[in-house]
Amino acid sequence: MKAHYLLDTETVKAYLVEQLKLFSADEPLDAEEIGDGNINYVFRVRSRIGGKSIIVKQADRLLRSSGRPLDITRSKREAEALRIYAALTPQFIPRIYAYDDTMSAICMEDISYCGNLRKELMAGHSLPANFAENAASFLADAVFATSDLFLSPEEKKKRVSAFINPELCAISETLVFSEPYCNGKNRNRITPGNENFIQKTLYNDEALKVEVASLREIFMNKAEALIHGDLHTGSIFIGNTIGVPIDTNATPDRNTMSEPCTEPCMKIIDPEFAFYGPIGYDLGNIIANLYCAWMYAAFTRKKFSAADAFDNFIERIAATIEALPQLFTAKALERCKTVPLSDPLYNERYIRRRLAEIVTDAYGFAGTEIIRRAVGDTKTAEFDAMGQDPRRITMERIIIKIACALIKRRRQANIGAHTVAYLKKALLHSGI
Repeated sequence: MKAHYLLDTETVKAYLVEQLKLFSADEPLDAEEIGDGNINYVFRVRSRIGGKSIIVKQADRLLRSSGRPLDITRSKREAEALRIYAALTPQFIPRIYAYDDTMSAICMEDISYCGNLRKELMAGHSLPANFAENAASFLADAVFATSDLFLSPEEKKKRVSAFINPELCAISETLVFSEPYCNGKNRNRITPGNENFIQKTLYNDEALKVEVASLREIFMNKAEALIHGDLHTGSIFIGNTIGVPIDTNATPDRNTMSEPCTEPCMKIIDPEFAFYGPIGYDLGNIIANLYCAWMYAAFTRKKFSAADAFDNFIERIAATIEALPQLFTAKALERCKTVPLSDPLYNERYIRRRLAEIVTDAYGFAGTEIIRRAVGDTKTAEFDAMGQDPRRITMERIIIKIACALIKRRRQANIGAHTVAYLKKALLHSGI
């Protein structure tokens, strides 16, 4: 029986040819490692004949940076989450060609015909007009669809058990909900000049800590649906180009290209943090990262060719932040009306109340995501790209105040619109 071994740019080619038969033996192949993470290896293998390309993502047993052991079964959970999501919303998930449990390797469609949403926004490219619609559809028809509203109690409990993910959940419980508010392990990275502000606004605000503790409890105990668990803009790919996937049903010597794909070009990747948790966490993560994109655009607005280009860029993000919770709610309600529910007890009145709770959770989780990216050890590219520019101090103070409002006032009506308005006003008076 074969054993797990780490692939490299040479062995991955032989692996795809000899073990998975996804390329023929006589095809000349090129391979490159394209991953930049700390716990996985990601390769792109491309045929020089016809251009067929496959992505291989392999989980490592050790953390690259420190050598600390990791639970390798996370790869199996990721592959199963992708399978479940693909069955519900195939247009938003890369095609999975094979999963090898022994190697902890997922072989999937190369979606390089799309652009990484974080990088696209940082480059000043506007959010696609249909992004809010697509993101809401994924949340309603893939994530919300895995809740007990649509699954029998028996199936739901099997799913909860199958997706227990203690190691990666512990990372979120610590890095998102604990360390940013107490710096217990001295791992927070505070921008010089903001130390006193962080001390007062986060470390010494006991009322804020109460609300964060409540959100942490929801994250740890609300096994509501199969959530992605790390649904930021770096896990979303978008584009207008139509992809051309490979045909894995063809024989190896004919396995070139199939007919062009016509689905909307938004793809969700990397659900290795997936577990049965609160739906609002995924929704909140998207909202939070849109605020970060807005912040970075304001910081670098000189790169926009004209003032109206910047204004249009911001208005689309602002509109999406406001519209996304309402679109999700509408699509989730529609699903409840068109797909059989698991129990007649679930009437519309109950469903509306539950959806309102999800949105409330989402605003709170948006706040915790912003704060952990601003002060925690794991920054987003937007924060790191600002470097030591003195304007960063002001930008971080503005966005942290927004995050605190989202956490403390998440139950208030129109909190999304209020924080959008506050950010516009704050930026106007900041001189940035």
